[in-house]
Amino acid sequence: MHVDTLISGATVITVDAERRVIADGAVAIADDTIVAVGKRADVAAQVQARETVDGRRFVLTPGFINGHVHVTETLIRGFLPEALPFDEEIGRWVIPLYEAHTAAEQIVSTKLAIAAMLRSGTTTFLEAGTIIAFDDVMDAIADSGIRGIAGRWTMDRAFDPNADQIALTETAVAALAADIARYPQDGRLISAWPILIGHNTASDALWQRASALARETGCGVSAHMSPVADDSKWYLANTGKRPIVHLDALGVLGPHLNLVHMVHVDAAEIALLAATGTNVTHCPGAAIRTGLGTTAHGLFPEMAKAGINVLLGTDGAANHDMMRVMMLMAGLFKDAREDREIFPAHEALEMATINAAKAVGRAGSIGSIAVGMQADIVAHDSFRPEWQPINDPVRQLVWSADGRSVHSVWVGGRRVVDGFRCTTIDEEALYAEGRAAAAAVIERAGLPLRTAWPMS
Repeated sequence: MHVDTLISGATVITVDAERRVIADGAVAIADDTIVAVGKRADVAAQVQARETVDGRRFVLTPGFINGHVHVTETLIRGFLPEALPFDEEIGRWVIPLYEAHTAAEQIVSTKLAIAAMLRSGTTTFLEAGTIIAFDDVMDAIADSGIRGIAGRWTMDRAFDPNADQIALTETAVAALAADIARYPQDGRLISAWPILIGHNTASDALWQRASALARETGCGVSAHMSPVADDSKWYLANTGKRPIVHLDALGVLGPHLNLVHMVHVDAAEIALLAATGTNVTHCPGAAIRTGLGTTAHGLFPEMAKAGINVLLGTDGAANHDMMRVMMLMAGLFKDAREDREIFPAHEALEMATINAAKAVGRAGSIGSIAVGMQADIVAHDSFRPEWQPINDPVRQLVWSADGRSVHSVWVGGRRVVDGFRCTTIDEEALYAEGRAAAAAVIERAGLPLRTAWPMS
């Protein structure tokens, strides 16, 4: 069998149906697909490769899938004060900074986020629905070679009593439908979903019509919900029900829906999520950075026990390394519950691979290194002190390593990272653009940089 690429001699963490970990293994790629996986000698006997990559120093994993990321937030990394109340952070800082971006600046921000994801092993991401210059950003995503699912900034609730609620909803739905038509679920690297800001910003009609669009077109819906107790308080005051109970009454829960954060939920809401097959994305890094109370209030162990599909995301711009997120997920609830059995390393890895693939509707094509799957593969350089010696590569991947050991990344058989550098992005030029763009956005927003220590 003729193949394009053979990665030979690596340790392969397959995350396949048998969860095989293959020492002295090999993976063969033809076009965009994995066509052979196994012991080096066995695979070598099956194939003739155009290119053979010496994998003896590599640990291979499936490409990671980031279930929630704000790609257009990167230019404000490190700018937001740490001690802001949630409402003030969003309303007075984050939204004005978003709105201060030009289309060109959103493109630069997106490329910076993608570079950070690719170089730490993320090959697919589900965007958070905060893109303003939608078509421009989608072009930038497509040029990078990463898999991306994205949505425009969408909310429609008329908090102004004089606003025309029907017109707001129709405008939002029309934009979502047009995006899905331009970027359909047809196997290309990028596609559009109806992604809602969530919380209390979407009318009941928008929730229902976005779900109908998703079901009709084979995509999904993603939305923020219940990072803090404010969402529950608002829904109880305005609908008489907690958020998930209200969404269930609207008929919008289901396998097509991905709800993000979900720190402040109760047992009844968990039961509804489990019964409907609704997905939940936890962003542990963002949760602890912003003090959401995930270890005090979060019921993620109960969600997993109930059979809810839990996946992971990085959320805002602070860090896009999914390996750091996996480590946090594997550790936070062990400590909070004083129970070492909660979320072992292999379960954290599943959340970043096969669980996430299921949530984005691509369980049959990404998330594993297996024959017939898309060739989304990460090569971690094990000739580094954090990797040596290798005893259990899965535990060491989660507890010892991080994205800095990612040497090479393939997306659909295309090598998009090689020798610790992106092959599709001029990183030096991008960093210069990023510094200039960040300065322009911050000046335009008119917000001060508040630092704990004086800067000169």
